[in-house]
Amino acid sequence: MWRQVLVALCLSLWICSPDLTLAEDPYLNRAYQLMSETPLIDGHNDLPWQLRMQFNNQLNKVNLDTLETTHTNIPKIKEGRLGAQFWAAYVPCETQYKDAVRQTLEQIDVVHRMCEKYPDTFKFVTTSQGIMDAFKENKTASLIGVEGGHSIDSSLGTLRTMYQLGVRYLTLTHSCNTPWADNWRVDDGSDPIQSGGLSPFGKQLIVEMNRLGMLIDLAHVPVSVMNQTLTMSVAPVIFSHSSAYAVCRHSRNVPDEILLKVKEKKGIVMVNFYNDYVTCSQKANISDVADHFDHIKKVGGAEIIGFGGDYDGVPRTPEGLEDVSKVPNLVAELLRRGWTDEEVKAALGNNLLRVMSEVERSLLVFPDLRWEPIKSHKQQLKCINPWCRVYN
Repeated sequence: MWRQVLVALCLSLWICSPDLTLAEDPYLNRAYQLMSETPLIDGHNDLPWQLRMQFNNQLNKVNLDTLETTHTNIPKIKEGRLGAQFWAAYVPCETQYKDAVRQTLEQIDVVHRMCEKYPDTFKFVTTSQGIMDAFKENKTASLIGVEGGHSIDSSLGTLRTMYQLGVRYLTLTHSCNTPWADNWRVDDGSDPIQSGGLSPFGKQLIVEMNRLGMLIDLAHVPVSVMNQTLTMSVAPVIFSHSSAYAVCRHSRNVPDEILLKVKEKKGIVMVNFYNDYVTCSQKANISDVADHFDHIKKVGGAEIIGFGGDYDGVPRTPEGLEDVSKVPNLVAELLRRGWTDEEVKAALGNNLLRVMSEVERSLLVFPDLRWEPIKSHKQQLKCINPWCRVYN
């Protein structure tokens, strides 16, 4: 009889166990397995901006183990199996022509200090190999992306300096025109067309980013800049946090004709979770986000998809994706919709690793890459397109 009581007790404990969800949901169970084999790489998280807004970047006043006023903290990162994160070094458009460079350097600095303060959780890296090294150490690989071309103050020297500090992508614009590039708001008429896409300096910047081996981020740019950059760049490009325009007709999202060009360029679109870009309304859920994944896969293939949650940079997130801990639920939803293991692993991180490896390789393949205006028909024969990339 005591044996029967013991069995009944064990059974009741198992039923009440929090691990029951895994036992009952084979898709979630499979999601966790795939995330243990391939790093989840997220293209955009604004935690550094929250550290600035809430704590004035004073890390001695914040504990990321217990912080509850953000989408992101260390327990949520671990629960969400976050393998690698591009942390955004963002400062507002209002800093343009003022102190944008200084403020951006402060945001770069806070990412470095965050990694130094929590070395058991974060490992600062700058390469695709570094991401895999951190993953093997069970740490979240931490990279920096500068969000907004206004942060470089129209200076290639500033761009190069930021690269030396570990910045590995630049979002060409945020939500304002720079002197050399139009932003996404020109497509809905909110801002005037200023450069007709990219100015001559903007085109020179694309070439310099290729030469450096720096990711070009086309989130926040209009279709004109998307087209010009996809034509010019010798390396794949990224959209660090944008979704599918055909699913939600918002100018921050990527039209189908651009998705096809991203496929041709072998780039990546990292899907944004902001409700307004997911459903073009204030409400959204996991299924709505998965619709964007499905559409991008249908148009461009699973090889151009990634995750770009935009956590801590948006006021609303979908039901079921409230913070970074919930991302495995989205992975499970993709599996539930018939995505293969290989397709899911591609979206989790393999696509971004491939893109980053190709961008890193461009420095070796094109060491003498530079920009010059066309001066003669003979010189034009040496160029790939009318913006004339010249190789010595």
